[in-house]
Amino acid sequence: MAVSFDHERALWDAGARVVAGIDEVGRGALAGPVTVGVCAVSRCDGWPEGLADSKRLTARRREAMADALAGFGVARAVAHASPQEIDALGIVGALRLAGNRALAAIEAEGIVVEAILLDGKHDWLTPPTASLFDDPATASAPRTPPVMMVIKGDDACVSIAAGSVLAKVERDAIMVAAHAEYPHFGWDGNKGYGAATHLDAIRMHGPSDLHRRSWSLPAHEPA
Repeated sequence: MAVSFDHERALWDAGARVVAGIDEVGRGALAGPVTVGVCAVSRCDGWPEGLADSKRLTARRREAMADALAGFGVARAVAHASPQEIDALGIVGALRLAGNRALAAIEAEGIVVEAILLDGKHDWLTPPTASLFDDPATASAPRTPPVMMVIKGDDACVSIAAGSVLAKVERDAIMVAAHAEYPHFGWDGNKGYGAATHLDAIRMHGPSDLHRRSWSLPAHEPA
């Protein structure tokens, strides 16, 4: 499936001057951060040749595409929530935290995002409706621009596909770097996901500081 500007164009035509495509990487991993990529675009016609959902590109092509995206759109950002933040907030809260960090980075560049295209069918970015019992700090959080959900948006939308590539390349680099400290988990290959060798290493060595301790990790069974 080829990406297009169909969804972005609908929002531009409705009056949104800057639309941000957002995708996440690492939601289902056992270790490492959850990462959110954002690509903000104003009305235009072209995009880097070969752009697609990050899962459809080889590692080499993803890295080349991330370089090609460096000048694409009006702004780009990638942000993370740590394993400790995932444990404290839950995965949805951590996704929202990372997403808001990425949007704040774009706002700091003076770019005003007026609408969002979010991959999937569940809006994890918009805060829950405030109630009388909410923490006042939560109630005063920055307003999230209107969000349009796009199922398989990383296959369909240029901006979401761009966000997915940027997030995947940055998170993979973090896990490869962490492999040097924790080589027994094989993160240079599995990137923190639940591969059999990764699960066996948790049983043998126990979890590390980069593991999500609130998740159902295998029990430590030292020899």
